[in-house]
Amino acid sequence: MNTFLVTSRADMEARGWAELDFVLISGDAYVDHPSFAPAVIGRYLEAKGYRVGIIAQPDWNDVEAFKILGKPRLASLVTAGNLDSMLNKFTAAKKIRREDDYSPGGESGKRPDRATLVYANRMKEAYRDVPLIIGGIEASLRRFGHYDYWSDTVRRSILVDAKADVLVYGMGELQVAELAVALDAGRFDSALPTIRGICYMAKDVPDAPHVICPSFEAIKENKQAFAEAFKIQYDEQDPYYGKIVVQQHGDRYVIQNAPALPLTQEEMDEVYNLPYTRTWHPVYDDKGGVPALSEVQFSLVSQRGCFGSCSFCAITNHQGRIIQNRSHQSLISEAETMIQMDGFKGYIHDVGGPTANFRHLACAKQAKFGACKGQTCAAPIPCEQLDTDHSDYLSLLRKLRKLKGVKKVFVRSGLRYDYVLADNNKEFIKELCEHHVSGQLKVAPEHVSNRVTTIMGKAGKEEFLKFKSWFEEANRKLGKKQYLVPYFMSSHPGCTLMDAIELAEFLRDQHIYPEQVQDFIPTPGSLSTCMYYTGINPLDGKPVYVAKKGRDKAKQRALMQYKNIENYDLVKEALLEANRSDLIGFGPQCLIPPRPIRKQQGTSSSDFAASHRNSKGNKSRRNQQQTYSSALNKTKQRSKGKSTGTKQRRSK
Repeated sequence: MNTFLVTSRADMEARGWAELDFVLISGDAYVDHPSFAPAVIGRYLEAKGYRVGIIAQPDWNDVEAFKILGKPRLASLVTAGNLDSMLNKFTAAKKIRREDDYSPGGESGKRPDRATLVYANRMKEAYRDVPLIIGGIEASLRRFGHYDYWSDTVRRSILVDAKADVLVYGMGELQVAELAVALDAGRFDSALPTIRGICYMAKDVPDAPHVICPSFEAIKENKQAFAEAFKIQYDEQDPYYGKIVVQQHGDRYVIQNAPALPLTQEEMDEVYNLPYTRTWHPVYDDKGGVPALSEVQFSLVSQRGCFGSCSFCAITNHQGRIIQNRSHQSLISEAETMIQMDGFKGYIHDVGGPTANFRHLACAKQAKFGACKGQTCAAPIPCEQLDTDHSDYLSLLRKLRKLKGVKKVFVRSGLRYDYVLADNNKEFIKELCEHHVSGQLKVAPEHVSNRVTTIMGKAGKEEFLKFKSWFEEANRKLGKKQYLVPYFMSSHPGCTLMDAIELAEFLRDQHIYPEQVQDFIPTPGSLSTCMYYTGINPLDGKPVYVAKKGRDKAKQRALMQYKNIENYDLVKEALLEANRSDLIGFGPQCLIPPRPIRKQQGTSSSDFAASHRNSKGNKSRRNQQQTYSSALNKTKQRSKGKSTGTKQRRSK
């Protein structure tokens, strides 16, 4: 039977260990599953013969909590966990989230803000002479001077503030293994310039070929310099041609070595075939476990990396654009293990990765030369060299659904429909609808304005509508009632009020009424965040409009939910500001009526809003919403036969 990594002195004694080689501090509760990065790194080092212990969510106010496993022989490892700790805690509106899915029972407040910094400083306080290595997505995406949305400032590299010896960026397995060998051999410092996928501090620039980006001091004072620095960093994030990148901080330099090479299929299999228990540590049983596990416990990670290059996504700067996949046999073996687990009811919840149907390299060239600098593979226009073949993914899904004990294999991670269209593959859609959709298929067009989708690195609305028609056609032929659920984003850089109105009209025409809307969150390390902070697209140097003021963002968000009575005043204000009063009225093309519709007419818009704000209880709000929506729909239906409606202006 598999056992957990060491978490206590009692565990060490049971194994006959007087000390550990590595102590790993994690901001997440300890879940021993391959979807949780601390478990992967711990297991990987353990498989290489090192003694590893994990301290999960220690009390950061007490240095003694960091000493419970003793002084590590080789190094301390620190990670904030699977998410940036600030994103984990705060919403786009900078409000505290009520739950933390990576903590026992979903309880919030179990980790500090900027957890990597706090843990690193505590570990240095505990063992000053022990090398300190930081990693995980929080450290990875903050490795250079960066814009921090939550403080609205440009902050130094987290490597500087953490006073760490090394920062591991990217997924980390190869880097920590090389660092372990160097530490064990007593050549840690001399090995740093030779290890890919790490950052370290130095007093001088390296002798090897390198590029220097604007210093921290420069990017803090000048947004143009910030954009220039980002472009240099962005262009060098390829393992085949990426150069060493240097950024000065005061009298020292942050040195980023070239990215780690992609894992081979054999190496990927090795990582995912490690003896995970696939559950949370039993110490959390009293709290009901760790909620985040429920989403992935019976899912399969098929690959890493994504050549979609969405501007708002951190994967380009973390996992990279080169796809690394697992063998069918490795995935089948993991599925067979899941089938035998308690709680498995016959359903594999997902088979995928950052993008489910990206199972292989974008093109054969990438295997030797990497992803093309300054070009995108998939969107807004697919590259002529793009390999869109879905046969390997379909073959994998067919094998999995034939396993004894499997009732259904779902595809729930991100699906790039424009990639399916580029393959002209209606057979894939048919098979997907027949076997791998559970009533709803979620996709992410994100927006419909060509100006916005181009900046986002997404396909346009024409592709979405074409895929939608294929999806509906396939379900009609199968005799199934299944629905496409699109996700849209508000307030992304480049999105003006006119673009937001264009999206609202599209939602009206498609009869889509999103219950939830995702505001753009400027997370460190993404292209979109650079645009948000600087107002510049660093890839071409052109200015980009950014909705930063709270009311401007609120209007864009409200337009996506224009039927919600709570949004009436904001939507009306937005339409009048954009000179789109043609969308206010009772015609079929109108978004809102001239005034809120209630059972008792005669109240003004402000009276209506005030009465709504003062109403008590969800039931009252639901009743008002239902009355408003019902009355508005009936009014529009009556108007269809009585007038031709108002002309719809085209948004430029």
